[in-house]
Amino acid sequence: MKIAITYGKDHVLRPLDEAEIVGIYDSDKSVVEEYENPGYMRSKEFAMLYILKEKPDAIVVKQGFLCPGSYAMSRGKLKYIITDKGMVEELLEEIDNSSTASELDEEIYAENEFE
Repeated sequence: MKIAITYGKDHVLRPLDEAEIVGIYDSDKSVVEEYENPGYMRSKEFAMLYILKEKPDAIVVKQGFLCPGSYAMSRGKLKYIITDKGMVEELLEEIDNSSTASELDEEIYAENEFE
């Protein structure tokens, strides 16, 4: 399974538009390939467009990582792995035992204008 992970150079997991890096984790090889995120400081939708071109099976998300637009773009094309981990290394320790979801609750992708 190929899993998209968005994070900064410091390896802290970040929302699609705040992540400098898009990592594609290949669970068969236990390897992460890193790519520069063209959506960094632009938009979550632009980042999602790039991620979808890489054809992962799933994406790691936390509350606020997606927006309604990026969720709509990925729905039906990706599975979602919801995590509470903060660092890539912490996530990778448990990712093979993580469950996936086909859809997300609105609270995960909703934009809160008071943040």
